[in-house]
Amino acid sequence: MVLLLGLATAAGARRHTELTVEELKARIAAASVPDRVHLCLEIAQKQLVETAKLYSAGEIEQGQSPLQDVVTYSELARDYSIQSHKHQKQTEIAVRAMTRKLNDLEHTLGQPDQPPIKNAMDRLERVRDDLLASMFKKEEK
Repeated sequence: MVLLLGLATAAGARRHTELTVEELKARIAAASVPDRVHLCLEIAQKQLVETAKLYSAGEIEQGQSPLQDVVTYSELARDYSIQSHKHQKQTEIAVRAMTRKLNDLEHTLGQPDQPPIKNAMDRLERVRDDLLASMFKKEEK
């Protein structure tokens, strides 16, 4: 009996941590602004994994949609983070890590397949710049 209860609890905990991208997207509207930051980052990170899988398999066209989600949800995370004045540092770190992964992916691709990745990295760099500017505002003298 204890074993069954333990397995049920473990399955429930695993299910909670393995939400699909669609389930995460559905949760954003009901979440508080600071919680939206985490949801958006989780979506972006999951979509980055999906993008890398598709690009590695040579399915460049199918990789465009998850790549767009990486950028869109990173930008939303930035916006919610700046709006709430919470999780800015963690958001910047997560976006920096995603930029590095995209950079690594870009180097595995041929020249014709690189522009969408380059564009996504440029937009993620702007996200980082905005977060850093928000965290380290210059005080007027």
